[in-house]
Amino acid sequence: MDLKKDKARLKKLKSIEKTIGYRFRNKSLLNQALTHKSYANEKYKSRSGDNERLEFLGDSVLGIIISGVLYNDYPDKDEGVLTRYKSQLVSGATLGRIAKELHIGESMLLGKGEEASGGKKHASNLLCALEALIGAIYLDGGLKPASRFINRIFKLELRLVKEGKGTKDYKSVLQQIVLKRFKTIPSYKVISEIGPDHKKHFIVEALITGKRFGIGSGPNKKAAEQAAAKEAISTIGTDEASF
Repeated sequence: MDLKKDKARLKKLKSIEKTIGYRFRNKSLLNQALTHKSYANEKYKSRSGDNERLEFLGDSVLGIIISGVLYNDYPDKDEGVLTRYKSQLVSGATLGRIAKELHIGESMLLGKGEEASGGKKHASNLLCALEALIGAIYLDGGLKPASRFINRIFKLELRLVKEGKGTKDYKSVLQQIVLKRFKTIPSYKVISEIGPDHKKHFIVEALITGKRFGIGSGPNKKAAEQAAAKEAISTIGTDEASF
């Protein structure tokens, strides 16, 4: 895509820049962060130019920034608590909600089938695009602007964590229970992927010492794992609220 000739697309990108509070020097990075693989397949007849590599990078950048914030904000908390807080903050539910608040879906490029299926509202697409956007900001401006962006969009979530009102991270809760009771950690296995590429549905089982304790489903692996962990907690019969 030649962005210099596509005035409509440039206008859309400038709009998202205002929303996120960051102006890209390289607009192509921003455009790529908002390009779903279905669009790349249709437009370029290949995966060239989609946002999955940026998503991979953004996930790592997000992790290190959030870890640093938690390390500094909670000097009296041990590794287990910090891990739980981090998992809560970077969960699929949290990322999807933030992406919706930023109206990222409105600026995404999707293939015809994905768009027709409501892809601009799919939580999996939104959270992937948000992570890709973080990766793009990091490549365009470095760690400082990426850190400023992450701190700004997670401001409310960080406050909720401090108040104990954040999204429940069932995987972290289950891990604490399993470590205490079984002296090991749970594992997760995808047992089924249902539906076409543009509308996948995952079924995952939660395993403890190789035995299934829970099964869950969701529009992405993260959501399915959370559902499986929640069921496993119920199966074990522990009062999760005490953890």
